[in-house]
Amino acid sequence: MAEAAIPPRILVLPDDGINVVTGFIAAARETLLVKQFNMGDGRIVKALLDAHKRGVRLRVMLNPSSASGERYNDQPFAIFGNAGIPVRWSSPAFSVTHEKSMVADGARALIATFNMTPKNFESARDYGVITEDPRLVGEIIRGFEADWTRQAFEPDPALPLVWGGPTTRRRMAALIDGAKQTLYIQHAKFVDATIVDRLGLAARRGVRVLVLCGTQKAIRPTDFADTMASLRLLIQLGAQVRSQTPLKLHAKLIIADERRALVGSVNIHRTAFESRRELALLLDEPQALSRLVHQFGQDWEQSQPYVPLDPLTDIGPEVGTAAGDG
Repeated sequence: MAEAAIPPRILVLPDDGINVVTGFIAAARETLLVKQFNMGDGRIVKALLDAHKRGVRLRVMLNPSSASGERYNDQPFAIFGNAGIPVRWSSPAFSVTHEKSMVADGARALIATFNMTPKNFESARDYGVITEDPRLVGEIIRGFEADWTRQAFEPDPALPLVWGGPTTRRRMAALIDGAKQTLYIQHAKFVDATIVDRLGLAARRGVRVLVLCGTQKAIRPTDFADTMASLRLLIQLGAQVRSQTPLKLHAKLIIADERRALVGSVNIHRTAFESRRELALLLDEPQALSRLVHQFGQDWEQSQPYVPLDPLTDIGPEVGTAAGDG
C-alpha cells in the first residue's frame, strides 16, 4: 500500500514565531537552497551559517535591490560570501525577485509571504506553507537552478505553483471567477485593474467578498492612489472592507469558498503579473485550508471598519509614507 501523502503545513506569523524557520533550517542535513527578497534578520543569517558549519551544502540567492532602490541584502550577501557559502544576486531577467523560498535536502520546501526580517516575525500577519510533495519540491528546485544559471524557465502549467508573469494574473482571476459563495482577501495592495474588476464582478453576482487591507500609512506613495480608488470601488460594488489590526498586514492570501486558496509572494499589483519573479501556491488540501480560514476569521473579527480616502483630496502627512515593496 502506498504511503499517504503528507499534507502541507501552514505557518501563521507572528503566532508561530521565528522558530518555524530556524527549525526548518536546522533540520536540513545535506542541502539548502535559499531564494529571498529580504534577508534582514540576523537570526536567520546565523541559522544558515550554522548549517554551513555542520556540513550542509548551501546556495543562497538574494534580490539585489527593491523597486524603490533600497539594498536590503548587501550585508548578508557579504557575510555569506566571506563564510565560503555560494551566494549570487537573483536573475537580472526580472525587475525584482520577490520570491521567498527555501528547499531542504531536496525533499521539503518553504513557500512564504514573509520576508526574513524581524518585523515579519514579530509584528506582521504573514503566512507560509511547508510542502513535501515531490512534484512541487522538484519544480521549485528547477526554478532555482534556472535562475542561478541565468537560464529560461518554463513552469509546468499542470502544477499549482504560481511564478509571476501574465499567467499569474489569469490564475488569480480564475480563482476569483470560480467563487460561488465567499471570497476572503487578505492583501495590502490593490494595484491591478483586472483583478479589482474580477473582485467587483464577484461581489455584484452575490459572492460575499470580505477584504482585509493594510493601514493607509503602510502603502507606498506610488501605490496609494490606485489602492484607495480600488478599495472605494469595491465597497461601491458590495464588498466589505476592513483594516487589519493590531498587526501590520503583509500577507498575500485569497480564499475562495473556503475550498481553495492562493498564498505566497504575489501581491495584487501589476508588477507581479508583468516583471517580477514570484512564488505562490494554489491550495485545496482541507487541513491546510482549515487553518487559513480560521485565521482569516479571527483577523476579520478583530479588524476595524475601513473608509478609504479620496486619493485626490484626502492626502495627509501620514498617508503613503511607507517604503519598500515586500
